[in-house]
Amino acid sequence: MMAYLIRRMFYAIPILIGVNLLTFVLFFVVNSADDMARLHLGNKRVTDAAITEWKAERGYDKPLVWNSQASGMDALTDTIFYQKSVKLFAFDFGSSDSGRHIGYDISQRMWPSLALAIPIMIVGLAVNIAFSLILAFFRGSPLDFWGVVLCVAMMSISGLFYIIGGQVLLGKLWSLFPISGYDVGSNAAKFLVLPALIGVVSAIGSGSRWYRTLFLEEINKDFVRSARAKGLSEALVLAKHVFRNALIPILTGVVVVLPTLFMGSLLLESFFGIPGLGSYTIDAIQSQDFAIVRAMVFLGAVLYIVGLLLTDISYTLADPRVRLD
Repeated sequence: MMAYLIRRMFYAIPILIGVNLLTFVLFFVVNSADDMARLHLGNKRVTDAAITEWKAERGYDKPLVWNSQASGMDALTDTIFYQKSVKLFAFDFGSSDSGRHIGYDISQRMWPSLALAIPIMIVGLAVNIAFSLILAFFRGSPLDFWGVVLCVAMMSISGLFYIIGGQVLLGKLWSLFPISGYDVGSNAAKFLVLPALIGVVSAIGSGSRWYRTLFLEEINKDFVRSARAKGLSEALVLAKHVFRNALIPILTGVVVVLPTLFMGSLLLESFFGIPGLGSYTIDAIQSQDFAIVRAMVFLGAVLYIVGLLLTDISYTLADPRVRLD
């Protein structure tokens, strides 16, 4: 197990290097520092002196990959590539284009994102699995038919409809929850209930339909027929045999999305005014703060690789037949 994990971590290094290089090319080669300065200062009536000053304040006035005017290691380290890209591997995110410390912002904003994403994942997983097991239990019946119709209809509705509809109905008309905002400590719960509820409901259609497909595939296998032949009830067969053997694809879907727990939900956090990493990324894109965008892209790649490692580990826990050699 340990040798496998070490090997996979070494495999992850070229992936992170590739993501880093691609990000560097997109932000500093395709889109030059002068272009970024003009976007921030305004394309009209911006002087060369203002552009030079803006780049100097943010360290964008250095050479890209090689500083011919420096000596020794400074020729490599006193460059945009080292300062803005290589340091990301040490999780040194530096400062944003607006002057804020990105690492500090991430450490503060990750907790609201986790407070919202974890309940959505746990409650949503329980609701989707329970609903799909019910549909599988009554497979071929009118309940199964209309349940699938409901899932398809819910899948076809945009996530913005759930957000705006929930804010209008539950927040404004019925005044059950605050429409937007956030607070610290236990007071944050009242601001998280509505977005968490919307996050769960909006995912029922796709989640339940996918889990139903997994359970129906397992129901038709020989070991399930053998369990029925032993006299086990249909409910026990579904819970003990079908669900257990469908854990591998379920874990694949669950563990891979674990990075989103940290990165936050872009739409929910933005619409409900939750100061998480999702809204942090959206605000950076809107304000064209490329330093934050670069940091979040790299962090997302790291978390995705961690999610893949956790997926492999979870396989051995769910199915003893799986061995990581």
